[in-house]
Amino acid sequence: MDIEQKQAEHIDHFVKQASTIKGSSSYLANVIVEATSHPSLFAFSEILSLPNILELQGTEHSIYLDLLQMFAHGTWSEYKSSASNLPQLTPDQILKLKQLTMLTLAEANKVLSYDVLMHELDVVNVRELEDFLINECMYVGIVRGKLDQLRRCFEVQFAAGRDLRPGQLGNMIHTLSDWLGTSDNLLISIQDKIKWADTMSELDKKHKKENEERLEEVKNALSLKKLQTVSRLTWTSEGTGFSLNLVE
Repeated sequence: MDIEQKQAEHIDHFVKQASTIKGSSSYLANVIVEATSHPSLFAFSEILSLPNILELQGTEHSIYLDLLQMFAHGTWSEYKSSASNLPQLTPDQILKLKQLTMLTLAEANKVLSYDVLMHELDVVNVRELEDFLINECMYVGIVRGKLDQLRRCFEVQFAAGRDLRPGQLGNMIHTLSDWLGTSDNLLISIQDKIKWADTMSELDKKHKKENEERLEEVKNALSLKKLQTVSRLTWTSEGTGFSLNLVE
């Protein structure tokens, strides 16, 4: 089962679970903790958009709404900078937020230096970093890439997408529109080149046919001349023998 299908199943589970809870912010807070601790869940926007989840705003459990928003869009360094205003994370949540941080970094750059990764992930040495990348990212399936120990970098080949940040959708639509425009122009250019190639092919065929016709005319002319030459051969008698004279 691929990661997208797993995500859909886990999201559906927590959406249904949260939707059934009415008027109990503490239970909703527990659902948020469970979802952000789940080892195979990496998308939270659908849970975050539930009306009863949003109603946590302004309650004594509003920090859990902020926590869910952090897991949807934030990084480990962002959590550390505002940790005093958020619930303390469990080891599973810390791991999850670091995995999500890796996705954010991989989204922005396809070559990530070990120094940047160790700083952003709070990893103290290369061995610990590589173990994290292999066991907690590549093995899980959220990232694929190549560890380059010589250059001290990680080359990203694939990274699962994260939830879109507020305002990011507009930028994405703009980027896709630009890409679509470029693709349309490229398609028109390719079609023009195909038409040009077809035209040149037809001209080449026509030219080849004309050459073949001219060659055939020359062959016919030579054959006719040969016949005319043979018809002018005369025989003359000289003494007791015969000689063949060619009259041009």
